Amino acid sequence: MDQSFAIQETLADGQTCLIAVQGILASEESVESRLLGLVRTHGEHALFLYTHRRMAITAEDVCLERVVPITEGFAAEEVTPDSDLHIIGSDVTVQISSEDAQLVVRLPFGSHTRMFLQEMSRCRPAVVGSEDISENENSLIVNHSWSHNSDDKATPRQTKSKMDATTEMARSSSGMVSDNACILSEQKFGLRDTIVKSQLVLKEDSYTYLQNFSFQELDLSKEAFFFNDTPKEEEWFKAVTDSLHPDAKYAKVKLVRLVGMLLLLYVKADHAVNISEVEAETVGTGIMGRMGNKGGVAIRFKFHNTSVCIVNCHLAAHTEEYERRNQDFRDICSRMQFCHSDPNLPPLTIDKHDVILWLGDLNYRLEPLGLEKVKMHIEKEEFQDLYQYDQLKKQMDAKAVFDGFTEGKITFQPTYKYDTGCDDWDTSEKCRAPAWCDRILWKGKNISQLSYRSHMTLKNSDHKPVSSIFDIGVKVVNEELYRKAFEEIVRSLDKMENDSIPSVILSQREFFFKDVKYMQLQVETFTIRNGQVPCQFEFINKLDEDNYCKEWLIANPSKGFLLPDSEMTIELELFVNKSTATRLNSGEEKLEDILILHLDRGKDYFLSVMGNYLPSCFGSPIQTLCYMREPIRDMSAESIRELTLLPLQMSGDIFRDEKPLDIPKELWMMVDHLYRNASQQEDLFQQPGLRSEFEQIRDCLDTAMLDTLLGSNHSVAEALLLFLESLPEPVICYSLYNNCLHCANNYTSSCQVVSMLPMCHKNVFNYLMAFLRELLRNSGKNHLDVNILASIFGGLLLRPPLQHPTPDVTEKRKAQQFIEQFLLREGNSP
Repeated sequence: MDQSFAIQETLADGQTCLIAVQGILASEESVESRLLGLVRTHGEHALFLYTHRRMAITAEDVCLERVVPITEGFAAEEVTPDSDLHIIGSDVTVQISSEDAQLVVRLPFGSHTRMFLQEMSRCRPAVVGSEDISENENSLIVNHSWSHNSDDKATPRQTKSKMDATTEMARSSSGMVSDNACILSEQKFGLRDTIVKSQLVLKEDSYTYLQNFSFQELDLSKEAFFFNDTPKEEEWFKAVTDSLHPDAKYAKVKLVRLVGMLLLLYVKADHAVNISEVEAETVGTGIMGRMGNKGGVAIRFKFHNTSVCIVNCHLAAHTEEYERRNQDFRDICSRMQFCHSDPNLPPLTIDKHDVILWLGDLNYRLEPLGLEKVKMHIEKEEFQDLYQYDQLKKQMDAKAVFDGFTEGKITFQPTYKYDTGCDDWDTSEKCRAPAWCDRILWKGKNISQLSYRSHMTLKNSDHKPVSSIFDIGVKVVNEELYRKAFEEIVRSLDKMENDSIPSVILSQREFFFKDVKYMQLQVETFTIRNGQVPCQFEFINKLDEDNYCKEWLIANPSKGFLLPDSEMTIELELFVNKSTATRLNSGEEKLEDILILHLDRGKDYFLSVMGNYLPSCFGSPIQTLCYMREPIRDMSAESIRELTLLPLQMSGDIFRDEKPLDIPKELWMMVDHLYRNASQQEDLFQQPGLRSEFEQIRDCLDTAMLDTLLGSNHSVAEALLLFLESLPEPVICYSLYNNCLHCANNYTSSCQVVSMLPMCHKNVFNYLMAFLRELLRNSGKNHLDVNILASIFGGLLLRPPLQHPTPDVTEKRKAQQFIEQFLLREGNSP
């Protein structure tokens, strides 16, 4: 996940976060996680260090701790602690020093860290035009001036991020560098290098041979090993490390964690030299597509010449939610993208690996058998008969999930659900039926499973961990044959004419996206067919524009390389979210854009993109919706534009003859549905809904074709949160944000602030508070409390103005306290 977006939102005008990396700040007193951003302003550079949440998605997730200007005396040097076994794939420890700072940071191994360090090296005077530079193999000293005005107001940038709500279209076209590059040296990729690498891939069978190695997988899912803080993570790391075979020396390659999911990769020390291109990524699939209580973590690497990806996941719970689990799997597959070592190639997805090992709490259950029949089959050890009722088996047979994956024969009893501390089945009030929630699957060639078992002796969870040992054929390079293939490719390249002009044929140049809807991805594809000359292509920015396309559009891949007579399919993805919906609703912006496809040493090709957007209540102002008595889809474009562009109506102001609705009818439909059907719903506002059901709910609100909303309670609840998030002016107007913070501990003053809201906004606020108080009356059933609701709704109802500095922890707490006051007191409405 690109965390530079979160940093960029904190920066002032003229400041740009070039790249960000998450690392560990080590000191004598503590070891703490930090987010490092390389920031440029007017040709000068500095390192910004932020404290942060586990996943930094927006400015609200980070807090600036210090700024280290890259000026005279600045140095960055890679150091290798004596206690560490240095292998390709181990973390990189860098000592950073300046006139007033001495820092030691540990950065994750991989091409992204290499690129971060190389970008930092490019700040040196020899590159940016300053006077002096002194450099050796492992250190960099830069002399440059940096002026940082701490009084600058942060200005959120208009990013091209589509990491919004339940669909996160995260794509990366940033250049990466070889993992074998010198720590702070610049690696340059030319067309010739790209051709050589591509040809070597094609000729791989001529210089590699298969050799078998053993891989062991152990489920470390959240339910099997639960923890919530960093010390516990370190405890588990130590426990796992201590449990490795005492007669063999292992090295840690990578650790990746997302809330309760942990994945650790070790390699025997004598194989460490053959591990390369290590990358780790996380994907959260929780509520609104952001929370990490559900989702997956993955580590990918190359072992010899075989690419391997290992995924650990925790999918949606509850027996009836198998479709949600299917959706979580698809989200992880589509959003888990690893930076490629070659900048001319698109990011790697899970499926682009030779070997995939997938494990974790998949949460699929047994149905439609009842509890007693399940236990009867278990007592008789009729596991294969019981397996016929397994949801995962049924979904795999229907090719709904894990298409192409294999699971070994299950010869152990279900791994869920037990009373903690013993082997008794669940005796709680819910009395969950046993199920094989914890699974290990694989995909790829030359893979043999040697064992697949559970571990009944572990009793510290309501799950039993599972493990598996694999024998995998790995492609090992024959150095002599590799050299011959390399020389043959180079000789053939020497015969090419250097002045040849590349030329391609595009299968299509005009694209029309029909009936685009809010948060519903549409994709159009075209093919680039290359001629006789190898070429590199890239979509480039138009004159005076910051990006190669509009914010609602993205090309995947946006750059690439083509061998002679080869072709590549490009996907144009159109996705409208909260940042673009309002202007499209009002007609201020239309779905129109021109893309420029540039060939290196060749000509430019122009592509026309158009579409029509179906207006939605999502992204429409509260006041606009209150004046709409008809569904928004039934209104003319002129009427929608007129209402959307109305100035915010303050108390007593009247802009139109007709009286507006007290609250938007769309908001009423969602809240009324939840009030009638979900007051006692467990995990309300904490468990995501289905994307397909959200689309049905959105269409129902926009067209009023049905009197009742379709979908589960969780889908309606998430739709409500997305609706509030999409409001261009939050329920508590930006102009009153600071007033709310000042009176966060004074209920009377807070009521006075609410009374200053425009009538429509005030009505919405009071209506929502009354609904949330009703939910709290049923907390014994739905397990909600004031802290949960104030945290969720505080960030949606009370948002800082666009020009406001990023809130710190104290400010966020005040916003939560402001909402808590109204949840704890009935009183009279303000």
